[in-house]
Amino acid sequence: MSGRAADQADEAEAPLAPLVAGVGARRGVPVSEVLELITATCAAAGYAARQVVALATVAAKADEPGLTGAARELGVPLRSFPAESLAAVRVPEPSAAAAAAVGTPSVAEAAALLAAGPGAALAAGKRKSAPPARATCALAVPAVTDGGVLTAGREGAPAVPSAGTVIVMTSPNPPRRGPDRWTAVVGDPAPGSATPGSKETQ
Repeated sequence: MSGRAADQADEAEAPLAPLVAGVGARRGVPVSEVLELITATCAAAGYAARQVVALATVAAKADEPGLTGAARELGVPLRSFPAESLAAVRVPEPSAAAAAAVGTPSVAEAAALLAAGPGAALAAGKRKSAPPARATCALAVPAVTDGGVLTAGREGAPAVPSAGTVIVMTSPNPPRRGPDRWTAVVGDPAPGSATPGSKETQ
């Protein structure tokens, strides 16, 4: 086997980097719409839907059938976070409408970042489903340590997860940290988001 063929074989066998999909939803959103949105969001960012290891949302939507059904179809857990925990995460596209509706200016992006754990970065910003849009989705990748270790957060808790509540996974193929990704730190301002927008209603 040539060197290039061997490299390709190694890449094919290497585990794919894990992703957390943050999802916001309006009441009554169908499972199919949520699944199509997650697949489209992954594809647009150059990922595969099978890389999603968890869905995440606000606690008020934790029992929404469209979200629980999508998680069941994907075979992954649905994490949920209190609105106040999500509101503490600075994101690129905060929404005044979402803040008024569910108590946090971001659901999809903030939930993805919290569930992906300390130091997580957005791999894909908020994307809406096809009109009439009833769901939003964002993707986050866990932080990568110098030793190639990925850290992913546990499920939602009454407060922002601490550095001690993490699941540690190792991967020989950790996600790349490109210039279009940024790491959210609770309490820090987001780049280019001095004033809240009004795009997200979930």
